[in-house]
Amino acid sequence: QVQLVESGGGLVQAGGSLRLSCAASGTIFTMKAMAWYRQAPGKQRELVARIPTIGSTNYSDSVKGRFTISRDNAKNMVFLQMNSLKPEDTGVYYCNALVGTYLYWGQGTQVTVSS
Repeated sequence: QVQLVESGGGLVQAGGSLRLSCAASGTIFTMKAMAWYRQAPGKQRELVARIPTIGSTNYSDSVKGRFTISRDNAKNMVFLQMNSLKPEDTGVYYCNALVGTYLYWGQGTQVTVSS
């Protein structure tokens, strides 16, 4: 079983930065891709960024050039550096991981960007 715990969310002004962290624990020997999703009230959960074990990262068009996803395999962690934040980035951000053939989700962390 795998557990994912996010941290680093908060309230920031437009133009500011935040770094989200996600720590994985449990049976993670077969961890593959990791990703960040977000969800705003009344909207579908959407992919923000994804980082595979092999291959290039990919980003939502709305965050390209502003967000950077990275991972530390030794620490079993994935990060999301968010710069030049906009009010439309507001939402609950969720960590996601593919472990073997199963998808796991964290509880989410709130990010609020004020004007």
